Amino acid sequence: MFAAASKLYVARGKKVVTFDLKKEKPDKEAFEKMILGRTGNLRAPTIRMGKKLIIGFNEDSYREFFGIK
Repeated sequence: MFAAASKLYVARGKKVVTFDLKKEKPDKEAFEKMILGRTGNLRAPTIRMGKKLIIGFNEDSYREFFGIK
């Protein structure tokens, strides 16, 4: 799933961290901490839109991604 993505957006509350996966390789330990929940599973919701991968929920970001005003 990550190999096909070029952009990764990770939402945690009001903070959204963006990674350009084609240009940068995040530190594995920090990366796993961001995308995995307490149980070790991928955080929800996780959405793939083309080459964008969105993990977590942030209302403002979702409005932007889906073009909702």
